[in-house]
Amino acid sequence: MNLNLESKPMLILFMTPILFSACGQDNYKMEKQITQNLTYNHDLDNNDNFSPDDEWLVYDTRTEAGGIGANGKIEKIHVKTGEKVVLYELKQNKAYGPGVGAVSYSHTNNEVVFIHGLLNCSSEKPYEQWRRTGVIIKDDQPGQPIFMDARDISFPFTVGALRGGTHRHEFSGDGKWIGYTYNDAIMKKLEDSTGLTHNLRTIGVSKKNHPVSVPESQDGENFSGEWFSALVVKVVPEPVPGSDEISKAAGDSWVGRLGYLKSDGAAQRARAFIGTTTNHKGEQVDEVYIVDIPEDITVPGDVALEGTETSMPAPPKGSSQRRLTYTANNKYPGCEGIVRSSYGGSMLAYIATDDHNIKQIFTISPWGGEAIQRTFHDSDVQGGIRWHPKEHRLVYVWQNSLIGLNIDNGKSAILTKPSQYPPKNPVWSHDGHKIAYNRMVSKDGNTPTMQIFIIEL
Repeated sequence: MNLNLESKPMLILFMTPILFSACGQDNYKMEKQITQNLTYNHDLDNNDNFSPDDEWLVYDTRTEAGGIGANGKIEKIHVKTGEKVVLYELKQNKAYGPGVGAVSYSHTNNEVVFIHGLLNCSSEKPYEQWRRTGVIIKDDQPGQPIFMDARDISFPFTVGALRGGTHRHEFSGDGKWIGYTYNDAIMKKLEDSTGLTHNLRTIGVSKKNHPVSVPESQDGENFSGEWFSALVVKVVPEPVPGSDEISKAAGDSWVGRLGYLKSDGAAQRARAFIGTTTNHKGEQVDEVYIVDIPEDITVPGDVALEGTETSMPAPPKGSSQRRLTYTANNKYPGCEGIVRSSYGGSMLAYIATDDHNIKQIFTISPWGGEAIQRTFHDSDVQGGIRWHPKEHRLVYVWQNSLIGLNIDNGKSAILTKPSQYPPKNPVWSHDGHKIAYNRMVSKDGNTPTMQIFIIEL
């Protein structure tokens, strides 16, 4: 089987940094505004928003003040015609929820996944990080929710179900998995009762075609799901100073379309992420990590998959998290952003601060080793790193413009003119010919709203 993965690159031990203020040759592309209704937001939210055929873009309509909890609608828009379709709507949504948002398309199927607050939301039990789930909507069945991850907060807990809330769902390249961040309601309850830190963000995955049945509770807290779920990253409240233990895992995404290549040539499914460590001084330092995920996540490791009343659900047998960066002793330690993988998984891109105290893009192999600085700007990279779907090229935001960077030859170009409002949430089309992104737009002095633009390459 052709896995279409890049071969593992040779380790580059050093590069001579050349600081520059400009960014290669200006190569401005014509910007086309896709959404025209300035009365509400169209938020791409750093997700995978193109449909598999690149004809549609999906987004949520949240407000700045209300966020996801106050938003009740998921829409898509046709890139060429501007036709809008409401995929899902909670017509009676309130400020406290349930709320929907942060939507992503599958890469292989005409379906989307997004955050959905619990249906029993009230002013006393509002939308929260630990009170939400993932819902799938098929394009040809709008308004018909498929609850992805099962939820069970009643002891004894259910294997394959979670106990809190999933967030920023992302389909794997083959459409068979969904990854996300997670907060646990049982640990939040323990934290509230003890005053000790237990509500720690971590990372989970769900696998298709493994339904999980949960006895539904009258209060609406527990429900079944169509996919089998497990947490794959271990977090602890107080990491040992100087160790690889972490207290938070976030900024995660899939490694490659199908994983990265192991030494035997096989593909290893994995997620890369930012883990919060504690240095020898007791200070928090964010570093890049990776977690290898077994194909079978139903087999428990040393601790119960479903967790206990005083412990988090545990990773399945075969999960293995590894630290990739060690910046604690750098002049300016730490890493940030969403860790983004090249299409074949051989390079992971992230943001870190260079020796000049400027945020730049670095890459590192999923095997670890030396990180390679890829940008040398004289002001901070603003974020938005995304890889071309088939080539070693990046797009990102710098000085309120979209910048294109060819990793193979180091050449870059400014793709959009600098503007008052910076581009946000760039996403590359599957064919690599288009980049969609958000920008705030204001007319006649009215409050700016988030609109969708596209450039063609």
